[in-house]
Amino acid sequence: MGGFFGITSKKECVRDVFFGVDYHSHLGKARAGMASLDPINGFQREIHNIENSPFRTKFDNIASRMKGNVCIGCISDVDPQPLLIKSKFGLYAIVVVGYITNSQKIVDEYLNHGGIFQFMSGNRVNSTEIIASLIEHKDSFCDGLRYVQDLIEGSASILILCENGHLITVRDKYGRLPVRIGRNEDGFCVTFESFAYEKLGYTAYKDLKSGEIVDLSPEKAETLFEGTDEMKICSFLWTYYGYPNATYEGCNVEVMRMKNGKIMAETEKKNGTLPEVDYVSGVPDSGTPHAIGYSHGSGIPFARPFIKYTPAWARSFIPSNQEERKKVAKMKQIPVSELIEDKNLLFVDDSIVRGTQLRETVDFLYKNGAKSVHIRSACPPIMYACKYLNFSRNNSDMDLLARRIIVELEGEDGFNYIDEYADGETERGKKLRKTICEKMNFDSLEYQTLEGMIEAIGIDPCKVCTYCWNGKE
Repeated sequence: MGGFFGITSKKECVRDVFFGVDYHSHLGKARAGMASLDPINGFQREIHNIENSPFRTKFDNIASRMKGNVCIGCISDVDPQPLLIKSKFGLYAIVVVGYITNSQKIVDEYLNHGGIFQFMSGNRVNSTEIIASLIEHKDSFCDGLRYVQDLIEGSASILILCENGHLITVRDKYGRLPVRIGRNEDGFCVTFESFAYEKLGYTAYKDLKSGEIVDLSPEKAETLFEGTDEMKICSFLWTYYGYPNATYEGCNVEVMRMKNGKIMAETEKKNGTLPEVDYVSGVPDSGTPHAIGYSHGSGIPFARPFIKYTPAWARSFIPSNQEERKKVAKMKQIPVSELIEDKNLLFVDDSIVRGTQLRETVDFLYKNGAKSVHIRSACPPIMYACKYLNFSRNNSDMDLLARRIIVELEGEDGFNYIDEYADGETERGKKLRKTICEKMNFDSLEYQTLEGMIEAIGIDPCKVCTYCWNGKE
C-alpha cells in the first residue's frame, strides 16, 4: 500500500515532514523517500530501502541536513520515490500511492509513439514515472492529473512538490485511500493519517473527495477540480491496515474492530456455534481489538496467551527471504505457559490470506500445551486478489487459501459457487471451513460475514470496496 505526507509553510518544515512520514510506516515495508525545496540548495532528495530497518533510522540524519519550507515524503510498498522530473512544467518532485493494473499497456503504447522509460529489475517501469509521463500529455498539472485518473485502471493518489513551492495533490478517482489536508498558522500539510498532522499541531482543514485536486501554498488551499461523491474506500483499512487511532470517513479503526468482534460473537451465540473455551485472544497486533470485542459479545474472558517480542523486529514480514520471515515470526512468539497449558483457546485474526503464519501459530500453541485452538477471522474468506492496492495482491488468485481449498474440493467449477463457499450456512461453506480445519489443525473455524463487517464500519455499503470478498467492482 503506502502513504505520503507533505508540508508547504512559511517556516522550515523538513523535520515535521520526517515525523509525519514516520507516522505512515504501518502502511508499507519496501522503500521510503523525502524531497525538499530550498532557495539556496534547490531540490534535495533521498530514497532508501527500509525492508530491514525502520524509516526513522534511515532518515533521521537526512532530515537534519535537508532544508526547505516545502517538503514531501512517502512510504512505498514497491517503487523508489519521490522522483525528480524535469518537464515543460519545470522541475518537480512526485510521489504516487496506489497500483496501476494496466501499466504494461500504457508503457507499450507510450514506447510505440517514441517515448522512453527507465526499466527496473523484473523488466518493470516505476509506476511514478508512468504517472509523470501521462501528466505531460496535457497543458497543466490539473488537466494532466485528471487525464491520469481517466486513463489508469487501479488507483493513484498523487502528491507533487512544484518549483514555485506549492504542493498539488489528488485523491484517487474512487477514494480507495484517504487524502487529508491540515492547516496551522504557517501553512498546510497533506496526509493519509489524521493523527499524523494532529501530533504536529495541525488542525483539520478538509478531506478530499474522490478525484479532487487541490493546490496548496502557505497562504491558501485552492481547489482545482471538485472531484465526486462516488467512493469505494478500502475496507481493509479498518480490519487490518489502519493504525488503531486512525479514523477514516468518521469511523475509528479501534472502535470498528471492537464492534466487529462483538458482532461476530453475538452472531455465533444466536446461531449456537459459540465454542466452550477458557479464553478469547487476538493474533497480535491487529487481531487483538477484534478479540476484545468478541470477548465482550460472548462473555468469555480475554487473555494474551502469547506476546510478540517486537523491540528488535517490529514487523515479521520485514526480511525479504521467506524462510527468514518464518524464522523471525517464530522467534517473536513468547508464550505465557499458564494461559496455554490445558486451556481451550479461541483466537481472532484480522484476516486469513494464505494461512501460512496462522498454521504455524496454531502449531506453536499446541506445542506449548493447548488443549484446543479455535480460529475466527475478522473478515469473510478472501476470494479475489486485490486489483486496486497492494494488500492481498498476489501473482495469482490461487495464492489465496480459500481459492485453493475450493479447487481441491470441486475443481475450477467450484468458482461458480464462490458465494456459497463464503457463506458458512450453506453446505459448501461448511465444507470449506471443515476442510481448512483439517488441514490447519484448527478445532473450529468461522469468518465474519460481509454484512457484519460493513455494519461495524458503519458507512454506506456502496461506498466501501468489498472486491476481495465478492469480486464486485
